[in-house]
Amino acid sequence: MRRALVILVALLSIPVAALAQASGPEPALTLDPTRLELIEPLVERAIAAGQLPGAVVVAGRGDQVLYRRAFGRRAVQPSVEAMTPDTVFDVASLTKVVATTTAVMALVEDGRITLTDRVGSYIPGFDRYGKGRITVRHLLTHVSGLRPDLDLAVPFDGGAAEAIRLACEEVPVAAPGERFIYSDIGFFLLGHIVEVVSKQRLDAFLKARVFGPLGMADTTFLPPASLRPRIAPTVVCAPMAWPCVTTPTRRADAAPPQQADPQMLRGVVHDPTARRMGGAAGHAGLFSTGDDLATFARMILAGGSWKGARVLSPLTVAKMMRPATPGTIQPVRGLGWDIDTSYSANRGELLPVGSLGHTGFTGTSIWIDPLTRTFVIVLSNRVHPAGKGDATPLRARVATIVASAILDTLVPPQVTLTGADFGAGAVPGRAPLPTPVQTGIDMLRAEGFARLKGRRVGLVTNHTGRAADGTSTIDLLFGHKDLTLVSLFSPEHGIRGIVDEEVPSSKDEKTGLVIHSLYGTTRRPNDQMLQGIDTLVIDLQDVGVRFYTYGTTMAYVMEEAAKRKIRVVVLDRPNPSGGWQIEGPALDKEAIGFTGYIPSMPTRHGMTLGELARLFNVEAKIGCDLDVVAMRHWSRDRWFDELGLEWINPSPNMRNLIQATLYPGIGSLEYGNLSVGRGTDSPFEQLGAPWIDGRRLAAHLNARMLPGIRAYPVFFTPTSSKFAGERCQGVFLVVTDREALKPVRLGLEVAAALFALHPGAFDPGRTSILLGSSAALARVRTGEDPASVAASWAVAESRWRTLRAKYLLY
Repeated sequence: MRRALVILVALLSIPVAALAQASGPEPALTLDPTRLELIEPLVERAIAAGQLPGAVVVAGRGDQVLYRRAFGRRAVQPSVEAMTPDTVFDVASLTKVVATTTAVMALVEDGRITLTDRVGSYIPGFDRYGKGRITVRHLLTHVSGLRPDLDLAVPFDGGAAEAIRLACEEVPVAAPGERFIYSDIGFFLLGHIVEVVSKQRLDAFLKARVFGPLGMADTTFLPPASLRPRIAPTVVCAPMAWPCVTTPTRRADAAPPQQADPQMLRGVVHDPTARRMGGAAGHAGLFSTGDDLATFARMILAGGSWKGARVLSPLTVAKMMRPATPGTIQPVRGLGWDIDTSYSANRGELLPVGSLGHTGFTGTSIWIDPLTRTFVIVLSNRVHPAGKGDATPLRARVATIVASAILDTLVPPQVTLTGADFGAGAVPGRAPLPTPVQTGIDMLRAEGFARLKGRRVGLVTNHTGRAADGTSTIDLLFGHKDLTLVSLFSPEHGIRGIVDEEVPSSKDEKTGLVIHSLYGTTRRPNDQMLQGIDTLVIDLQDVGVRFYTYGTTMAYVMEEAAKRKIRVVVLDRPNPSGGWQIEGPALDKEAIGFTGYIPSMPTRHGMTLGELARLFNVEAKIGCDLDVVAMRHWSRDRWFDELGLEWINPSPNMRNLIQATLYPGIGSLEYGNLSVGRGTDSPFEQLGAPWIDGRRLAAHLNARMLPGIRAYPVFFTPTSSKFAGERCQGVFLVVTDREALKPVRLGLEVAAALFALHPGAFDPGRTSILLGSSAALARVRTGEDPASVAASWAVAESRWRTLRAKYLLY
């Protein structure tokens, strides 16, 4: 937060008159040419290292271009072509700022859009599923709570209209203004709003309002055939689920045609969603040159005009440059533009925080510093020809060299801020502490147990059923004068959560109540157990995984309650890994059972137990009298360590959040002939067997470059469970990025590696029951890439996302 205010003070120090050049001719601003000579060897080294085939670098100050060079090759396949300064690039996400943000702000100037307008006021049907408070400003600053993108592996052939429909079906993963989530969905929605308001296609509006007046003749969506010889190609497109668009004159809202054969994308947008939307979208699809982007940068530095053509007003440009994200959010964005986030590496080491810019996935970047009146543009097709390459280090180093060539300084003195500058109760440099979550039992207690008044209650719970002060739900209900606690019911692992086998019925020592086991001779409550009960209360901490059995126990209880017209009250608790990540296949019919209640549910379902109860009650046609006591202060983007709650092991081998994070994948393998770490100090964080070569397995997994995970070889000897007392060799798994990690795919990758490294030794046994898909296991067994297999789950994942939406409480 301190940094955000430094940025704000710095930017507010720039007079609007300076942006508008109202004070006279542009002063002579220079860059040291000897410093700029360092750019060439830097780019050549990056080319030699295979980071990119070539690049165009343009830099300048004020109204002057002071550096303009092309390096390397524009294309290396199917034939070699030299890079030229006028090469046309697919600029990818530079579309967001050069095109869409500019278009939106032009309409703001016209009084046709306001930043506080609800998105739903322009897009009918958008307000569903908690999106009613999302505004234009939220979209521009990536704090709408919408996901990064649509499911790429889910085919759709309805063009832009279908993309907008799918966006309307989205469920936010965070409340508006609560969290920075870089979202392509948000920006193609903005592009659509521009079309709705202007009554023009996005590309046509920008040509008439921005690119035409500025003379940016090579900047366009859907480039014509005349530009093709100068366009830098990206990758070979194999259509499958994504079309390879070939008709540049097609309407932006038309469904894209299918191309039968793979082809090198050249003049066709690389981004799959933009391609499926017809090639012109608010988040990607723009093509441009270094010269045109230098014109755009100089327009921004000049306060919205260039060579007599005014595109934006000085006040509009100044507003775009100022921090626009809420003060409680640490990453700092302007309106559309990046100021200081994890995406800001292309600012380099020396340009001051407070400058602004953007990057593009294909290897492009623009950075503009209003304080020194400097701009740096680096354009590459780093994805050519094989989808690899990395322009991030080069973009940052080029910006640093350009900044080092500034011999004068226009940067104002450093401003020192105190705690008072941050508002009452705020601490400089520290994000505010989240409000502790109140679970269902806390909320029931706060209302004086009113909804249980006069009821005869059976309680399904275990040791995780505790209020915020540590008092057990058993004690709270047993001691309350307005209700009668008749008996207790325990799920798998027993009432104290310490048993890894079938659990007999017993008696609670403290209350004297009978404890009926729902993981013993029966897994459903029967007539005898339910005698004298009119309400069943469920208070269990789930882990958000389909084959974790507490959800099925709850469903069976609901079924039996419905038969006897017994009311069910579910006291909700958080999903430990949040409520937005959905991953895994739908269930095979033969896998439906205690480890998978309904066929449509993927492994990571992204719901709380209370939300699952609502879904089960309708979709499984249970029809019980259901009441869910919702939590307070929980949101879908919060992990358990952000909730202010004490971790209580939900089961004997679920001892921390890391293990719960890995469990959806590693836990799915435990029916095979390997140990998943049960009987050790680190269950689900390590796996192995006497027959596994841990070094080879670790090397194989690391070579796969799986997001969010690394592995190293280990030896361990379980004291119980599989291979008890035997020395096992295997791997220990280190979660490096829990947001990026796909644990179900990780489990599949491990299975594929074991099939490849130890053919004949790995017996998966009944792994398909937990994984949910025998086909997925069979495909990796025959050598198919696990990434392709995991991608095939996208249709089922998308259907689940849509199905669950109407049952969500948060």
